[in-house]
Amino acid sequence: MTHWVLPLAIGLAASVATYLGGLLALRFAHRIGLILGLTAGIVLGVALFDLVPEALHATQGEYGGRSVLAGVAIGFGAYMTFDRLLSRPIDGRTNWRAHLGPASLTLHSLFDGIGVGLAFQVSPEIGWAVAIAVLTHDVADGVNTVGLSLASSREVFARRWLIVNALSPPIGILVGLLIGVPTTMLAPLLAVFAGIFLYIGACELIPRSYLLNPRPLTTFATLSGVALMYLVTEWAK
Repeated sequence: MTHWVLPLAIGLAASVATYLGGLLALRFAHRIGLILGLTAGIVLGVALFDLVPEALHATQGEYGGRSVLAGVAIGFGAYMTFDRLLSRPIDGRTNWRAHLGPASLTLHSLFDGIGVGLAFQVSPEIGWAVAIAVLTHDVADGVNTVGLSLASSREVFARRWLIVNALSPPIGILVGLLIGVPTTMLAPLLAVFAGIFLYIGACELIPRSYLLNPRPLTTFATLSGVALMYLVTEWAK
């Protein structure tokens, strides 16, 4: 059981980082336009500089680059389809479309945790490498979750999704330590998530942020988010 202590401690650290990032976004909710602009850049940066390269690296000769890009396209198209199908209120009160973005980010956090758990099963060195990569963008995950939630609903909605997202990494790590995910599925899953994040950033957050705050500063915030994730992923290597 002692070999579980370090991965689970990393999971708790990831929860704290995610929650603190979300609280930061809530504190400055009155600047939601700029927050959404920054969030858009971060989401796009995660897709372009984290998920796609990791998917290509995880192919292990089983998939070609075109297959990975096909997975990105599937994720993009599937999310777009569900986004439009669920865009109308179902019962006059609940718009389920508002849950799609935060739910996808939460599922991504869960898979982050699973990746850490699986990596520690291979070796502590690989586990630490994956854990550092996850921890470096967990603060951004909290900001993104709140940003997406506030874009579609109220603060109480954002707080609930923030808590769920913050709990996902340690749960994922526990799952990764208990069961194994076939390595052949890792590259397709990462590619699909990249497509989902590209849609969220380019088709949802960028238009909303500029609609709420149509100033050059919003554009600068988005470009800053992309640049930030480039630097973070470079540092994590």
